[in-house]
Amino acid sequence: MLKNNEIQHDKSMKSAQNATKWHFTRILRVAQSATLWHSMGIMGSEQNRNSLLRYMENLQAQGRLVFTAEDAQAALGESANAFIKASLRLIKKGKLFRPTKGFYVVIPAEYKNSGSVPPEWYIDSLMKFHGLPYYVGGLSAAAFHGASHQAPQELQVITTKKLRPVINSRTRIRFLTKKNISKVPVQEIKTHTGFFKVSSPEATAFDLIRYYRWSGYFNNIATVLIELSEKIDSKKLARAADIEGDIAQAQRLGHLLDRFGKEKPISELAKWVSQKTNKFMPLRPGWKGEVQSRDEKWRIQINDDVEPDL
Repeated sequence: MLKNNEIQHDKSMKSAQNATKWHFTRILRVAQSATLWHSMGIMGSEQNRNSLLRYMENLQAQGRLVFTAEDAQAALGESANAFIKASLRLIKKGKLFRPTKGFYVVIPAEYKNSGSVPPEWYIDSLMKFHGLPYYVGGLSAAAFHGASHQAPQELQVITTKKLRPVINSRTRIRFLTKKNISKVPVQEIKTHTGFFKVSSPEATAFDLIRYYRWSGYFNNIATVLIELSEKIDSKKLARAADIEGDIAQAQRLGHLLDRFGKEKPISELAKWVSQKTNKFMPLRPGWKGEVQSRDEKWRIQINDDVEPDL
C-alpha cells in the first residue's frame, strides 16, 4: 500500500510540475509576442516617417515644397492614420508645416528656426488647394511695389471667401474678402518655387482705402501713398476706380494722393469723380470726429488729423 501511495504521489507531483511548466511557457510566449508586436509597431512607425522624409526630399529635388495629404498617401501607399502619425512627428521636429488641413509645406533645413518658409512661396498653391481666386493686396502688395515704411507683419491676401488666418511662430496670412476680384489688375512676381499674384499699384491704392483698418488707418496709408504714388499711372487709376465702383473710396484716395503723394497721378481720377457725384463724404468713415474743413475738389469732409509717419 505504501508503494502505491508513493507512486500516486510521484504522479501528482509530475502533473503539477508539467502544469506549472505549461503555464510558464504560455506566459513567456505571450510576453515574447507582445514584445514582437511592439517592436513591429515601432519599426512600422519609423518606416512610415522615413518614407515620408524620402518623399519630401524628392519633392525638394524637383524644386517643390508643397504637397497634399491625398497625394502623399497615394504615392507612399499608406493609410490616412499612418500618414497623420508620420506627419505629426515631422511637424514637431520642425521639418513640416501644415497651413490648413490636408495641405503641407516642406521646411528646408535653412528655415527650420523660422518654422516655415516665406508665405509668398506657397500662397499660390494654397489658394489652388482651396479652389479660390486671389491676389496679394493691401500693405503686402505696397511693400512688393517698394512702398512700405515698415515691413508688414502679415501677408494680406484678397479672395472671395472668408478663410481662417494662417499663423505660426513667425508668419501670418490674413485673408480679406471682396465679391468680384476677377477684373482687378494683377501682376505676377517670381519666387523661389514659382509665382504669386499681386495687385497693380493702382488697385493696391484702392485696397488701402477699402481695408483702412488693416492698413494701419489713414496716417499709415498716407505714409505708404507718398512712395506708391510714384508707381501709379493716372489713366490706370481711373480705370481701377471703374472696376472698384465705389465713388466714396475714389474721393478719399484722390484727396490723400493730392495732399501727400510725391507724384500727383490724379487728373483722370478727378474727372471721374466729378462726373459721378456732388455729394460730400467723410474722410474717415464711421468716425464721429469734428469736421475741421472741406475739400471742395474731392468733396471730402476732413474729420480726421492725418499726418504721415515719415
